[in-house]
Amino acid sequence: MTMKPTRVEATIAGKKLTLETGQVARQAGGAVIATLGETKCFAAATAGKARDDIDFFPLVCDYREKTEAAGKIPGGFFKREGRPTTKEILTMRLIDRSIRPMFADGFRAEVQVMTTVLQYDGENNPDVLAMIAAFTAIRIAGLPFETTLGATRMALIDGKLVAFPSDADRREKSRLDLVVSGHEKALCMVESSAQELTEAEMIDALSEAHEIILQIVDLANELVDRAGKPTMEFKAPEVDQDLRAQVFRYEDDHADAMRTEGKHERGAAVDVGKKRAVADLTEGVEGDALSTRTKAVKEFFGELKKMCERKTILSGRRVDGRKWDEIRQITIELNFNDRQHGSVLFTRGETQALVSSTLGTPDDEQIIDGVEEEYKKAFYLHYNFPAYSVGETRRIMGPGRREIGHGMLAERALQSVIPAKEQFPYTIRVVSDITESNGSSSMASVCGGCLSMMLAGVPLSQPVAGIAMGLVEEGDDMAILSDILGSEDHCGDMDFKVAGSGVGITALQMDIQVTGVTRELLERALEQARAGRIHILREMLVAVPAPAEEVSRWAPRMETIKIPADRIGFLIGPGGKNIRQMQADFEVRISIVDEEGNVQIYGLNADKVKTCR
Repeated sequence: MTMKPTRVEATIAGKKLTLETGQVARQAGGAVIATLGETKCFAAATAGKARDDIDFFPLVCDYREKTEAAGKIPGGFFKREGRPTTKEILTMRLIDRSIRPMFADGFRAEVQVMTTVLQYDGENNPDVLAMIAAFTAIRIAGLPFETTLGATRMALIDGKLVAFPSDADRREKSRLDLVVSGHEKALCMVESSAQELTEAEMIDALSEAHEIILQIVDLANELVDRAGKPTMEFKAPEVDQDLRAQVFRYEDDHADAMRTEGKHERGAAVDVGKKRAVADLTEGVEGDALSTRTKAVKEFFGELKKMCERKTILSGRRVDGRKWDEIRQITIELNFNDRQHGSVLFTRGETQALVSSTLGTPDDEQIIDGVEEEYKKAFYLHYNFPAYSVGETRRIMGPGRREIGHGMLAERALQSVIPAKEQFPYTIRVVSDITESNGSSSMASVCGGCLSMMLAGVPLSQPVAGIAMGLVEEGDDMAILSDILGSEDHCGDMDFKVAGSGVGITALQMDIQVTGVTRELLERALEQARAGRIHILREMLVAVPAPAEEVSRWAPRMETIKIPADRIGFLIGPGGKNIRQMQADFEVRISIVDEEGNVQIYGLNADKVKTCR
């Protein structure tokens, strides 16, 4: 018997959005198919049994773009999808960052949210649609989730904000690519790249996005009302209030320890206090009860640590002694590795990035394949976060989701100031190795990436800097923090990273834990971020006032000429004989750019490149 799905639909921002459930994956906790235009995404959310042996929430979010959704067969030898692509990982992070804070405190059941692109129409990108499907599937499943979420993408085309822009318009016409998720009360996640938008333009886009999200939330709620399962029975673990009170008696000692100067010195002082509390509060306890009580004391001590740092911040001073809007000391060492095309050691407080820029030829462009139309990237940034940067050891593996996400944020921040290919035909690769970390490492990568490209001779249209901001709010007391530490990121109510030039914003990433984020608050926060960004830019321009007039002497030299189109065959020769001989004689590579006769010649020896020309 064929099951008919329960379906709801609405026209939002001029496009029909459909949500349906009940026909596919009926054994999953909740399953939804979302359709926008002719793009279709599937999401399933399922929870396992609660686990008492862990002290974290085991949430897994997955997103896959199988090529058959666009009528394509995977490339490569195996003809089968392999590890997630960068775009898939970034979409997984968008879903995870949106939903993780919304689950009930103390919920420890393993949850998997699986999303797949079923169909791509070449116009409506599936990433945001997959977010909508995932958010609705969670609500359909009846999981202990705080509220219904929605998501949208905003573009700025010809001065007008456009929701759910086509992929072609977003890539070719828009000054903004903004992905936002939120609920009926506020936004909860923001990811954006932009072409130097003003703070006012960005806030207008966020406000418009929330209006669209409210319509999506209404549609999702309609489906949940008609087909949702009853909310799962969940009782948060009982809190031992007596033990908690005993731990919190160590507040004064802990506050003194937090005033210790230096990240690791401060951490050591705090650990001494924690060990003392554990020893005192577990004295005389034995057997299995000892392990349980020790774990509880450590958890309460984590709460105490967070509370003390928040109190310190709201008192007017941060744990490292800075004012709320004060930037840590910046030092910049140029040409740290002088044989690299561009290299800089950028240090801000206890965060340090060793960043290099390497110039390559068109052969070094990265091919991006997926459900979307294949294209090439002539600029890309890779971010590495080794364990030693925070004084730890861990298993050595490939780049994780966090590294992929931070690298893409830094790449987007710099993308809009990269010169056009006609002006600068080189492929550019930036690599940021984080050698020390205490907050804002992705923004250090932006600053270091900009400086290293300027040293390499890349004619950037504007220098770009980045800054990480935070928010701590208790009742009527509120502190907006500039250039946050790692601990301030963990204890705060909102963290947001802003990158841009002196003209405007080029990238924005925001994760919001509170529901009272008003337009006035965003205006204050972005203005404080702008002031911090300008301060950092001035420090950078003292070190590197302008891009180098010529590319590094270690970089390949490149010349572009145009020959008559009917002479391309002669240049190549029978079986490529002529072009191979010229490449061997002059120690160059010759690339025929197009059928109109544009030819590029590149090699390490400038004289031979010019002679070949």
